[in-house]
Amino acid sequence: MSERAIRRSWLRVVHETVLLHLGLFYLGTVCLLWTPFAMALQPLLPGSLGRQLGRRMISWNFHGYLRFLTLIGACRFDLRELDALRGQEPLILAPNHPCLLDAVMVISRLPDVACIMKAGLMDNVFLGAGARLARYIRNDSPLRMVMRATEDLAAGSHLLVFPEGTRTTRLPVNPLMSSVGLIARRAKVPVQTIFIETASPYLCKGWPLFRRPEMPVTYRVRLGRRFEPARDVQEFMRELEHYFAAELQHATLPDFPASATSSRRHDDAAGSAERG
Repeated sequence: MSERAIRRSWLRVVHETVLLHLGLFYLGTVCLLWTPFAMALQPLLPGSLGRQLGRRMISWNFHGYLRFLTLIGACRFDLRELDALRGQEPLILAPNHPCLLDAVMVISRLPDVACIMKAGLMDNVFLGAGARLARYIRNDSPLRMVMRATEDLAAGSHLLVFPEGTRTTRLPVNPLMSSVGLIARRAKVPVQTIFIETASPYLCKGWPLFRRPEMPVTYRVRLGRRFEPARDVQEFMRELEHYFAAELQHATLPDFPASATSSRRHDDAAGSAERG
């Protein structure tokens, strides 16, 4: 390799490292600034008003974050198809889950989305205040989770559920969890499938937060088929999993980091337990 090529390669590494840290700094600052306001407003505002304000602020902040990543040249996003869902009837939004930015992308375009979140994140000082104000749903009790999700959908919201339960660890899709079918049957609400495509393994399962990817990272989100509410949950999940596998078979998806393999056994075991 020539000296000129080495210099260009080194400058690219420095440039991408700076962009990576700028993006993380932006997101961290936004979360930090909003946290005290969310903590103060939660006990003061009625549930419906707090939920509406909390969700709109999260959507607005995520939209700004993705615009910032685009402006600095770190990422490119094609999220236009999500705009067709804005203002529609209650829906369960069911995307595949290649990376940590998936929820951010969906919520950035839709101002009234409830999320099912890990209990640990809901209790997190840094992230939990905004999620609690927005009345996001904890996943620590399956029965309570389904009931809360049903109530939220009855109030007219969209519900974001990742049927894989965790980020994808094997192509084209992990085995699907039954939660989405249970909620759809109980709430009598359609399931709108969403497909997220990227060639980059950035923030996939096993990718460290501060590891630099090749930039710009490109994402495309497209709408899939809308399924009517489940009657038989097991049959519904078989049909849904077959559809996901077929749609993603030739999609643009990353090769997942090697470290994701070690977590695959745990995720598969958890999925088997839930489906059982």
